[in-house]
Amino acid sequence: MAYWLVKSEPEAWSWEDHVKKGVEPWNGVRNHQAANNLKAMKIGERAFFYHSGGAREIVGIAEVVRAYYPDPTDATGRFGMVDFRARAPLKTPVTLARIKAEPGLAHLALVRQSRLSVMPIDDESWARICALGGIAP
Repeated sequence: MAYWLVKSEPEAWSWEDHVKKGVEPWNGVRNHQAANNLKAMKIGERAFFYHSGGAREIVGIAEVVRAYYPDPTDATGRFGMVDFRARAPLKTPVTLARIKAEPGLAHLALVRQSRLSVMPIDDESWARICALGGIAP
């Protein structure tokens, strides 16, 4: 199973918004690298839900419930989306500062490519971040 991280500004779409909706498409991605990451996602895979902007913290875990399909908000027809179900909040949000303080997490795209909105997370990093967030991987 692959793991992921998806970013959203909480003012636009927050973890709380996603929990209320339950299942919702992850649309609006217009970066080719991020879109390729969405294309690689499979049903059942999990993603950290990261509040970007001023918050800069991982707050929850979502699960892919529908694989990549066309994004109707894209007039060009080049980009797509996946559907996520909110699974569980982290007991303790994991801040970007905390992630940067962990030498074993310095390789993550979250640290190296700060503007990328959809990125893979390796197994070891997934387990470490879950532990930091107070939950089992």
